[in-house]
Amino acid sequence: MTSPLSNRRRSKTPPPGETGQEGLYLRSLSDRQVTVTLKLRDGETVRGWIEYFDDTMVRLTRENQPNLFIYKHQIRTISEAGRRKTVRLTDTAVVSRGAGS
Repeated sequence: MTSPLSNRRRSKTPPPGETGQEGLYLRSLSDRQVTVTLKLRDGETVRGWIEYFDDTMVRLTRENQPNLFIYKHQIRTISEAGRRKTVRLTDTAVVSRGAGS
């Protein structure tokens, strides 16, 4: 006679390799334009925000540098670095007045 606990342990299946959450997470990062740091398998680190992704690659948009298309199999980790700053015209506008004003 086996105990109910041992039956429960045997009936568990291992977790699936794909949870389906990757796409949701990447979509969230893209929609919020979160700055991310990608550590690649060769040790290189790149920083930017994810503008586009599909099943095999990610497009990383960077400021003042070329945008990158990176194959997902080359990515070791993705870390959130913070929210991307959006520049608004009212934030940077300088009101200049002439000498006669």
